[in-house]
Amino acid sequence: MRPIVLTVDIGTQSLRAVLVDTEGNLLNMVQDRFEKPYFSPQPNWAEQRADFYWERLCKACRKLRDESGELWQRLKGVSVTTIRDSIICLDKKGIPLRSMILWLDKRKTEHKKKLPLLDRLIYLVAGMKKPTEMIREISAVNWIREYEPEIWEKTDKIVLLSTYIHFKLCGKLIDSTAGVMSHLPYDNKKRRWMKKGELNYVLFPVEPEKLCELVEPGDILGEISQTAASESGIPAGLPLVATGSDKGCETLGLGCTSPEKLALSFGTIATAQRTCAKYVESQRYFPAYVSPLKGHYNPEVEVYRGYWLISWFIKEFAEKEQKEALEKGVSAEELLNERLREIPPGCDGLIFQPYFTPGVSMPVARGAITGFSDFHTRIHIYRSIIEGINFALMDGINEFERRTGMRSKELYLAGGGSQSSEICQITADMFGLPAYRTQTHEASSIGSAMVTFTALGYFENMDEALAKMVHIKDVFMPDMENHALYAKLYREVFTHIFAKLQPLYSKLGHIM
Repeated sequence: MRPIVLTVDIGTQSLRAVLVDTEGNLLNMVQDRFEKPYFSPQPNWAEQRADFYWERLCKACRKLRDESGELWQRLKGVSVTTIRDSIICLDKKGIPLRSMILWLDKRKTEHKKKLPLLDRLIYLVAGMKKPTEMIREISAVNWIREYEPEIWEKTDKIVLLSTYIHFKLCGKLIDSTAGVMSHLPYDNKKRRWMKKGELNYVLFPVEPEKLCELVEPGDILGEISQTAASESGIPAGLPLVATGSDKGCETLGLGCTSPEKLALSFGTIATAQRTCAKYVESQRYFPAYVSPLKGHYNPEVEVYRGYWLISWFIKEFAEKEQKEALEKGVSAEELLNERLREIPPGCDGLIFQPYFTPGVSMPVARGAITGFSDFHTRIHIYRSIIEGINFALMDGINEFERRTGMRSKELYLAGGGSQSSEICQITADMFGLPAYRTQTHEASSIGSAMVTFTALGYFENMDEALAKMVHIKDVFMPDMENHALYAKLYREVFTHIFAKLQPLYSKLGHIM
């Protein structure tokens, strides 16, 4: 009988506990959808109790154990992959001092204390004055230090969600170098915490003693403790393996282990990642993340409000589909996706710009829909959102490829949006590249399991794990006539929209 590992994938909107074997089969899964993923004490804030995730993990794992019978007895190891950039303050006993601040949080810090003069001059000369100011503003640790000094004073460790879950499972505050995607003083290139005096340390001046121990992906973090076993149902003594973040594990789980293979993730955030043996930034001064493939990096392009926009559209404009979905026992997305074929490529001239949220590279960004005519319908808008997300990903990908000379040859799709064959075909057409869908859209769990099995000695290396565990299920070949149309729309229209509207966005920001 093939060995099995348990992977726990904690996302923004749900948690999945999955049993995976060495052939890449998902033998059983329990998904726990969060009715209220976060709460907002103030507008634009996003917080959640840190123990909320531990409680849901325990509930899901106990249910999985009860439903899995003899499979549970074949467990050989455990791994965890989680959302990124979500901060928890712990006291000396490892107890949270306040709610976790999620990556979605948009609070800002008004720094009263300026950076040292030399640092300011360096950032000014590098053209990074405004981006570094914004990075400081949006850092959760800077906000806590500034506005909750009593919490900061009591904080023994600043950790990420993955670190906290590891602590609850094995009793050690420890994490993977491939899991530290955050506004913390972390050097992705060197795969270690920054030291005092290093340039970017001043942006997130967290005392070194407040940071956790780091190990490489594939290292053993510890063993499942008796306490964790009694609460979660996971057998005590099983090895807990360091893997990486949800996006990094997803890229690995799609089989994207070389630069020409581009992993597109259609989740709450839409991302494009590739895997490189050397450190290469996706944009100037934007770090490439450490990959769960040991010794490699994942440069990433992201659209912050990616397939969140689909949820927004359904909530605001798809009451009809929501009612029909309830009657038919399907999702509203499925019903809308079936209608995508009614709308031609390019949406009869309707172009959606999905930059709904300001970021470091676009501090005044807002969304826009361009090209409305009287014949456009809701479904035109729906398809234009999907096309707009892809156009935005193409923007970042093209910049990366111009700077590095690397070229994408194949697309590998994951995330909720990839379950739609219509969306997969649209994507292949837009990029003009073959798009592949693997045996499951739960690619994060596959990637995490690949690292775990390799660490436990069931595979000699990651190449063997990939060959055994990643299987192509569907191929979508591009329609090059459609691609030519998309290329023209991208080149002659989409790439000019933000630049044309940017002055107006700035004025809106001042007025409103």
